[in-house]
Amino acid sequence: MTEKNNGSHYDESQIQVLEGLEAVRKRPGMYIGSTGPRGLHHLVYEVVDNSIDEAMAGYCSNIHVRLDKGNIVSVRDDGRGIPVGEQADMKKPAVEVVLTVLHAGGKFGGEGYKVSGGLHGVGVSVVNALSEWLEVEVRRDGQIYFMRFERGKTVTELKVIGKSRKTGTKITFKPDAEIFETTDFQYDTLAQHLRELAFLNKGIRITLEDYRNEEEYKDSFKYEGGIKSYIEYLNKNKDPLHKRVIYLERHEEDSSQLEIALQYHSGYNEMILSFANNIRTHEGGTHEMGFKIALTRLFNDYARRHNLLKENDANLSGEDVREGITAIISIKLLEPQFEGQTKTKLGNTDVRGLVDSFVYEELGTFFEENPSLAKRLVEKAINASRARDAARKARELARRKNALEISNLPGKLADCVSRDPVMCELFLVEGDSAGGSAKQGRDRRFQAVLPLRGKILNVEKARLDRILASEEIRTIITAIGTGIAGDLDIEKARYHKIIIMTDADVDGSHIRTLLLTFFYRYMQRLIEAGYIYIAQPPLYLLKKDKQNYYLYSDEQLENMYQKLGKDGTTLQRYKGLGEMNPEQLWETTMDPEKRTLLQVTMEDAVAADEMFTVLMGDKVEPRRAFIERYARHVRNLDI
Repeated sequence: MTEKNNGSHYDESQIQVLEGLEAVRKRPGMYIGSTGPRGLHHLVYEVVDNSIDEAMAGYCSNIHVRLDKGNIVSVRDDGRGIPVGEQADMKKPAVEVVLTVLHAGGKFGGEGYKVSGGLHGVGVSVVNALSEWLEVEVRRDGQIYFMRFERGKTVTELKVIGKSRKTGTKITFKPDAEIFETTDFQYDTLAQHLRELAFLNKGIRITLEDYRNEEEYKDSFKYEGGIKSYIEYLNKNKDPLHKRVIYLERHEEDSSQLEIALQYHSGYNEMILSFANNIRTHEGGTHEMGFKIALTRLFNDYARRHNLLKENDANLSGEDVREGITAIISIKLLEPQFEGQTKTKLGNTDVRGLVDSFVYEELGTFFEENPSLAKRLVEKAINASRARDAARKARELARRKNALEISNLPGKLADCVSRDPVMCELFLVEGDSAGGSAKQGRDRRFQAVLPLRGKILNVEKARLDRILASEEIRTIITAIGTGIAGDLDIEKARYHKIIIMTDADVDGSHIRTLLLTFFYRYMQRLIEAGYIYIAQPPLYLLKKDKQNYYLYSDEQLENMYQKLGKDGTTLQRYKGLGEMNPEQLWETTMDPEKRTLLQVTMEDAVAADEMFTVLMGDKVEPRRAFIERYARHVRNLDI
């Protein structure tokens, strides 16, 4: 790429020092969230953010991320290159300051970058501090500059190692195994994040390559359609109500850039993803609030103006007008203000009104220009409102009924003695037979058991009113005690461990997926709070010399045969929980001292939404493609 520095005021004078780097290695969790997989991948995101900032400033078109053996990562871009001249405050090369001083960079004075996502992050210096070693290569001013660091310390002074007519920065690092629980990067996790960045920055190419194993992987992400393409990607397994994605944009010179894309589908679940300066605002904020307010106001005004709502009809709620919507809100600001528990909530007060008025006017114009589609969308919201009203009446009836009963808990629930939800566990058990064993084998002091009869309703294909008509689902809701959907109150949870315990066969997997779909769609707060778990019953019972060995994987079985040998052994493959007596079920699956539980997390809502849509939705082809792709990874299959 040719030199782009002419006329662009970006040099060492813009590198400002805010504070030092002393505590990063002592308390890494404060800077990257955790030393687990999430924090590990955050290292890559921090380096890529610098390249994205160059792209948003108009000086970078290509970003290349590469994984090599030993989980060594390199990130290369064709931007202007980090400045290498002496930084005035520190009397060191600017590139060294950027890599060794926390919060040092060109993003704080407003001159180096007008809009920056990296400001929300902690800086590439933290990546340096938490790496066994890091090398930087800068192409700038016709030269190639090089420096090496080890655990944040400079070990090679800045030196020229060659000439180049191109510009850009390449950072290569190896995460420090002394810091991280694992240094094994997950390709799919990185690909998901980089794909998202490519959607949010249309026209930029981001390439990911993995050379760690014999089977090499490569993906290249570039979307000229930007967030419109993102909506199409998110809805690819859904049934859109309108083929063309609705796209709204507003650019104010030297101020803010606002992009909104949305498309409705025939389903009942909403997905709104909001971003500020490329940072996913999981907790929403003023931009998302403004969008929701405008949408609700517009639907109601349009419905009344065109007599779709009668005079005595109640207004449509926000929940009604967002049924079946997939929307992306992306705003880029000079001075984003983040707040909330995880610092992913936009707090700029003026943004709410800006988004509200813009969406109401622009989407209102779209509705008037497309009356048949507008009517169809409003009628969908009206149907959602009627279903919501029916669901509300069903809930009120259930509450009145419960108030008249001595006990409002389900009759088949074997509750625990303790009333401290922190201590209490609820086992959702497949079938009466396994339920009976679980009730006999449990510790009654803190373990409750709720047997489930057959497969529960597939909530992916039903509205809330039909869901509440399902006896099995009502039983689960009542036992947990929190309520459901918009009424859910996490503080009323009667158990802080809700454990799905199903057979290790196809039916058991199906029931487990149905339950997870229900929790994800209608009781998501329980997942976010870390209350949902999956029990891990043993696959095998191996007997030899009057000794019992419970084995949970084929690998464990093979290892056991290599200690013990196969002679004189008998092997039982468990196909169902009902095959275990109460004592066996307790000591293998329910005893807190010996069991293994898999906690269900909300690590990636987009991937989770796609998964449940594919597995539980109406379309057959995506499900077939998924099965064909992952069938070779299946180890145990009982049909």
